[in-house]
Amino acid sequence: MIKSIILTFLFVFSSLPIFAGEGMWLPFLLQQMNEKEMQSMGMKMSAEDIYSVNKGSLKDAIVQFGGGCTGEIISGSGLLLTNHHCGYGQIQSHSSLENNYVDKGFWAKSQKEELSNPGLTATFIISMADVSTSILKGVTDKMSASEKQSMVDKNMEQLKKNYAKESYQEILVRSFYKGNQYYLFVTETYRDVRLVGAPPSSIGNFGVDTDNWIWPRHTCDFSMFRIYADKNNKPADYSSDNVPFKPRHFLPISMDGIKEGDFTMVFGFPGATNEYLPSESIKQITDLSDPVKVALRTRALDIMHKYMVASEAVKIKYVTKAAGISNGWKKWQGEMEGLKKTDAFGKKQKYEAEYNRLLNSNAALKAKYGGVLEELNANVIKSNDYVKIREYSLEILRTNIEMLRYYSKLDALVNAFEKNGGEEMMKKADAVKSWGPGYFKNYERKIDEETFAALLQMYYNDVDKEYIFKGLESLAPNSDQYTANVKALFDASYLNSEEKLNELLIKKPEDLANSIKSDPAYIFYKEMIDQYNVKVAPNVTLYEGKVTSGMERYMAAQMEVFKDRKFYPDANSTLRVTYGKVNSYAPRDAVKYEFQTYLDGVMEKYIPGNYEFDLPPKLIELYEKKDFGPYAENGKIPVAFIATNHTTGGNSGSPAIDAYGNLIGLNFDRVWEGTMSDYNYDASICRNIMVDIRYVLFIIDKYGDAKHIVDEMKLVHPKSKPTGVKTTPKGVTKKPSAKK
Repeated sequence: MIKSIILTFLFVFSSLPIFAGEGMWLPFLLQQMNEKEMQSMGMKMSAEDIYSVNKGSLKDAIVQFGGGCTGEIISGSGLLLTNHHCGYGQIQSHSSLENNYVDKGFWAKSQKEELSNPGLTATFIISMADVSTSILKGVTDKMSASEKQSMVDKNMEQLKKNYAKESYQEILVRSFYKGNQYYLFVTETYRDVRLVGAPPSSIGNFGVDTDNWIWPRHTCDFSMFRIYADKNNKPADYSSDNVPFKPRHFLPISMDGIKEGDFTMVFGFPGATNEYLPSESIKQITDLSDPVKVALRTRALDIMHKYMVASEAVKIKYVTKAAGISNGWKKWQGEMEGLKKTDAFGKKQKYEAEYNRLLNSNAALKAKYGGVLEELNANVIKSNDYVKIREYSLEILRTNIEMLRYYSKLDALVNAFEKNGGEEMMKKADAVKSWGPGYFKNYERKIDEETFAALLQMYYNDVDKEYIFKGLESLAPNSDQYTANVKALFDASYLNSEEKLNELLIKKPEDLANSIKSDPAYIFYKEMIDQYNVKVAPNVTLYEGKVTSGMERYMAAQMEVFKDRKFYPDANSTLRVTYGKVNSYAPRDAVKYEFQTYLDGVMEKYIPGNYEFDLPPKLIELYEKKDFGPYAENGKIPVAFIATNHTTGGNSGSPAIDAYGNLIGLNFDRVWEGTMSDYNYDASICRNIMVDIRYVLFIIDKYGDAKHIVDEMKLVHPKSKPTGVKTTPKGVTKKPSAKK
């Protein structure tokens, strides 16, 4: 099965349509799979301009930033651009009451003022290779999942051991197409990455939670760093002797802006997608998993916001917590709506009908894959009950009820005592003591208590009675005594006040363990989590394993059955190219969104004193004076734009690149209606959101008074070039000393 599909399907074009903009493609396969289509959409480059191992190319300007975002090099001295939210941890770590860079922004006036960030990395991809044959050597269809994995692990270890690389390079091997193919990446990771500049959060995170996942958008989501290397331009730990990194390629900056229909390319490290799921998995997400999570978080957020509106002090305590809960809540709502609007379930059923028609018409394929899809869908259906209780349990125990979430800390003390004795327990107790002040500083019992009562009542009324444990039954949900019973539980808890927690933690080890175990709230927590670990988690794991194994075979089957289709691999945090066009969209009847926003819209949203929509006085002054410098378009500052590029988490900070290889924007989000693109990309409503590079430059230059940073970049006007002239990206290096 496996060997027969390794090479066959990488180099064919599709008779089945893929939406323009759909797909997260491997850059080293663009020439065979995508180049002609990209050029037909307006791209003026070749595939080799994007990916090359023989000369500098676009991929040499792209880094995985901090292990979870993307960044791009925009100068010959290692200047790096990424999102504000990607660099927020570093910005915050350097902030103090005297120098609050979160609130005021930061602009290094020279390289000497750039701030080091221990642990922060920037990783380049040097080369890629298909190593499927080596990794799958000895693997057969008759092997069990564990036997196959053991063989794959053995082969991978051997390959990584023997593969040629430099001492400062690393080897990364990842599975693709659900384990049917494997690719190797040679990487270089730079460990001296310094903060150069960032706008205040009122600009870099304008709109905060309200605008999250929403278009039109008006935030300038960027921060700037610089990569440093040793004197040989190689990776090195932080040292004052290190020098700015000299890249093989950096991205020039286009000053010509964008118009509807322009070609766009996003280059980066998307995290995870699942585009090839069977129909029942789509139904499970749409009708079960997402609705449960949304319903619980809706109730939790309603309670939280009620108290936040009534008290400014409470609002300050809970604004970050609410934003964290709201992020997934809002995404899942958009995901559900998008899946339903585009009839993702119906589309999958039609796809499966055609799959079965072609499969059954080919005796060899039917013998090989007959029943694979049916068994896969059946296992998804069998998992539904366990998925439902999983979502309830995890949302209650780990996300929305603070007291229950942090009983894990007290549980760890008990486990430490029972397994390793009092000494180990007291070490952990000291850590809990240190944690306590910060926790209670931002804790409101009334919110947690009301949320507990509301969510556990939802749980009680909706889950199968098999999962109603003794502690919950004793609280008597739906009775007149329920509220009083919940209050009594909180009254008795060691986590209802800092004083009670401190009284607990000074006890001797055995007394401490016994006190925790006699805490009614702890007993409640243990009953619920033990039930989950015994009744739910093993079954979730069982069916996840069956579905994973089934997906491997179904993926292989799809690629053989649809032999003329072009399949792109799901995202897995490896370097990908996605391409599309600048495009407006109409998500609902009589509603159409334009593709570009402007600084005018920022001012329209401005609410003085509001934590989401306040603005610094200097930005208002610049706007009123129309002091826009060379960054305006028809007297207006462009802020953000949208396109049909297929993106997901991990693409934060990815460059938006024009047809010529120049930087035009910075990817930071998706539209709410298109968040279902992780499962079902549809060009009618799927749009990625990018900050316009001209807004970034305006903020650096005019607001930050840091024109010296702009001067370091290469500003170009690609649209002024004569028609028909082939353009290779500026900054691409043919030889170390020459630019093309």
